[in-house]
Amino acid sequence: MAASPTEIAFETPAPDFRLPATDGRSYGFSDVAGEKGTVIVFICNHCPYVIAVIDRMVADARVLMNEGVGFAAICANDA
Repeated sequence: MAASPTEIAFETPAPDFRLPATDGRSYGFSDVAGEKGTVIVFICNHCPYVIAVIDRMVADARVLMNEGVGFAAICANDA
């Protein structure tokens, strides 16, 4: 864990990544990036807050994706 936050300027390109997904495939940034931008959220699938908003998050992601904004949720602590 970083001892102090790293300042990142707006419009800094996102670093590439490749992570396994729940569908058995792996995805990189270029697979989820949208033409008009990309939202990446870091979640924990057993967190009470995530459980409370997951349906809304999925609905919002679908709206954004239909508008050309990519969306991906990364569960940082559970395969």
